[in-house]
Amino acid sequence: MVKIKWTHNAIEELDDIANYISKDSPKYALILVKQIYEMVSHLEKFPKFGRKVPLKIVLNTNLTIVNTTLIKKTSSLK
Repeated sequence: MVKIKWTHNAIEELDDIANYISKDSPKYALILVKQIYEMVSHLEKFPKFGRKVPLKIVLNTNLTIVNTTLIKKTSSLK
């Protein structure tokens, strides 16, 4: 069984999402957070759960793929 380790950044982003949704509906913000935690907990028992999402590289955008992580460019190359 694998152990899930939440990064500080992931927790902050989930909190930001929940805060944004809670402006309109605290109820649905709580439901979403619970669903995300539940789905992530399944990864401990089933680490291959889900599917690989294909990445498409598009030129002339402000994103660059580095080790399958999207990084926002600070300046554009022309």
